[in-house]
Amino acid sequence: MRLSFFDLILFLNIVETGSLTKGAELSAISLQAASERIKKLEQHYQTHLFNRHAAGVKLSLAGQQFTEHAQRLLNEYHRLEQHMQRFSKGQQQSICLWCNSSAQSEYLPQLLPQYLNENPQLQIDFKEAESSDIIHALQQGQAELGIVSSFFSMQQLQSLVLCEDPLVLICAKQHCLAKQKSIDLTDALSFAFVGLMPYHSLQKSIETQAKQLGFNLHYRLRLPNFSAIAQVVADGVGVAIMPKRAMLRYAQQFNFHSVELHGAWANRQLHIAARDFDKLSIAYQHLTQFLLSQKGKLALD
Repeated sequence: MRLSFFDLILFLNIVETGSLTKGAELSAISLQAASERIKKLEQHYQTHLFNRHAAGVKLSLAGQQFTEHAQRLLNEYHRLEQHMQRFSKGQQQSICLWCNSSAQSEYLPQLLPQYLNENPQLQIDFKEAESSDIIHALQQGQAELGIVSSFFSMQQLQSLVLCEDPLVLICAKQHCLAKQKSIDLTDALSFAFVGLMPYHSLQKSIETQAKQLGFNLHYRLRLPNFSAIAQVVADGVGVAIMPKRAMLRYAQQFNFHSVELHGAWANRQLHIAARDFDKLSIAYQHLTQFLLSQKGKLALD
């Protein structure tokens, strides 16, 4: 026997009216058909769902249990119908993804076009922030899903590794640091910097790390993107810090030298973080699964 939602509706109509006849009328079927459907249910579960008497029907103990489950199933069915109608009517669904500037500029543009093309009803709003601020927002329930640096503590959160995202220093070929393959961050902080604009979360993170080491960065120039920074650094204006992924891309265009940075702050990973992945809405879970499935595309050469 295949349980149908019509059988559940019929059953609940009989419960509501206390009468097989009235339940059948409410369900727009004949009394005989209603009686046969209820009989098949009872035969399938091998128990009586109703106790019959002259004034009508009353639920048996098994019938009371069946009622609870039937109501729950119908509620879920109605929720399913509502959610599916959004897709059939082309209604837009919006989710907010918090991310640091490295994720926003270097990784997500490579992945999200495919995802958005496969899910035309979905709109993704970015909120760029420092990783520490994203973590705080997640902990406080102000954000659902974020992409953050592994350098920061993620207490009370769950996280999954998305990719490696080391930071490197770049300088002109004639700069004194060009003789080095790797340095500590403190070895670079006394030089003049070319940085991102003040609102960029990566630049805020660099400034915060410098202050913790006892330095205030001196800027010669601040620019809106890594491409512009790479160009002026190659021309000898100053030094800069950027994701290795960006450095590898712009090294093909501009003649600069790259230097690896020591320490956990620079040699970081990007993590997808949430309070509890299992409690995220389906839309957020689906996006998380997609991002993790694309990890192979994010490996650094």
